[in-house]
Amino acid sequence: MKILSPENVRKLDAYTIENEPILDINLMERAAKACANKIQTKISTTQKIYVFCGTGNNGGDGLAIARMLADEDFKVEVFLISEKLNANSKINLERLKAQKKVKIQAFSVETISFIFENNSVIVDAIFGSGLNKPASGIALKAIETINNAKQFVISIDIPSGFFAEDNSLLTFDKNLGFYPQAVCANWTLTLELPFLSFFFPDSEQNIGNWEIVPIGLDADFLNKIDCNNYFVTAQFAEKLLKNRKRFTHKGTYGHALLVSGCYGKMGAAILASRACLRSGVGLLTTHIPRFGYQIMQTSLPEAMLSIDTSDILVSEIPDLSKFSAVGIGPALGTKPNSRKAVASLFEKCHLPLVIDADALNIISESSDLLNSIPINSILTPHPLEFERLAGKSENYFARYKKQLEFAKQHQVFVVLKGANTCICTPEGESYFNSTGNSGMATAGSGDVLTGIILALLAQAYEPKIAAILGVFLHGKAGDLALSEQSYESLIASDITENLGKAFHFLATKNKKNEKLTRN
Repeated sequence: MKILSPENVRKLDAYTIENEPILDINLMERAAKACANKIQTKISTTQKIYVFCGTGNNGGDGLAIARMLADEDFKVEVFLISEKLNANSKINLERLKAQKKVKIQAFSVETISFIFENNSVIVDAIFGSGLNKPASGIALKAIETINNAKQFVISIDIPSGFFAEDNSLLTFDKNLGFYPQAVCANWTLTLELPFLSFFFPDSEQNIGNWEIVPIGLDADFLNKIDCNNYFVTAQFAEKLLKNRKRFTHKGTYGHALLVSGCYGKMGAAILASRACLRSGVGLLTTHIPRFGYQIMQTSLPEAMLSIDTSDILVSEIPDLSKFSAVGIGPALGTKPNSRKAVASLFEKCHLPLVIDADALNIISESSDLLNSIPINSILTPHPLEFERLAGKSENYFARYKKQLEFAKQHQVFVVLKGANTCICTPEGESYFNSTGNSGMATAGSGDVLTGIILALLAQAYEPKIAAILGVFLHGKAGDLALSEQSYESLIASDITENLGKAFHFLATKNKKNEKLTRN
């Protein structure tokens, strides 16, 4: 799914109006009806609804929503931020007045201390996604009133005062945990497509839970719009999964090499290896320190082992000639001999490569290694590891821009782990993941992801596809694990144990799956 800029959203609206064809007031009516239908599924007719309406199309949406909810016997009251409305908003205001079911009043300094009914609902339709400067004046007072009301807030399209991409013009309040110059919504109904700012951690409390509301914008034109940002849905991911053929064998699905483990941390090698084997690889060899031999053979008999000359850490890289992909990093340690091993791998590796954990920490301490990362490698840092690699950022949008630039500069894929894990490509694209949950914030979860991506690379998935699909499957397995676990009790092994279900989920959705038939 594409993530468009506000400018391209306006182009999509305009094209739909011109080519459906449909009057812009009727498109507004369609959008308002879709939102009103959603709202009715969430609230009760016993709850009072206060709709705050601005002067533009977002305000027009709010006026139409107020009318539609009143027609369904909801108790509705409207606050107008200004009477200087655009043409479509004026039409909807007249329609609302003609209905005679809704109290309409101007929002002013006198109404700032307005007392809301308990258990009421506020619909925020002050500003849409076209905002180009911070809210001020009476609009800002309305936003503050909404935030101070302590009622359930529904924002239409985007919380008012919030920007669709970069919110660095606003001031984040660390004590409150959100941007007070923008509405703090419980639920955002975004029209047709999400916005880029929805995917950054500092947006969480302003955006709340968000849901896409389809409003019938032109699909053909949407497909043609140039776009570099995407939201990876199941419908997107299912098309990436390859079908297995009947006449294949383990050699068909690649031989992966995982370089992992040090004294006291062999668990990471086990977690990554098991995830790799659960993700379709034909053969796996794990290169480990000598002392870990018995641990690995006992824990994971399906994996073959390559034994380092060092007892306690990885100090060398085996011959790469028989492998189809390499993964390095989980619990590697950062001792000098392990640094030499990473340097040796970069020097002689011409295979698809995924780099994680301590291998990233080693790279961050050496500009020579940083500049010698093989092109098209996949790097999987968590936020602190990325900070070590690329430096600190002023805010999350700045970190995102830095991630994009890092991927382009070094010609690598950067998988920045977290909620809505973001994959940036050497071409300047970004892919935000839709699966996963906070229970996956647990030790070893990243090791599991490394194993999944390594398995996909070994099966000849292109690095970009391996990263996107691997992240989706990892998150989906974590979501499926919640059917038997809680957020608090979920551990990394639960993710691996649900990989089969995650693959099955995509395979059953994939319409390209082969079906045996007889003539």
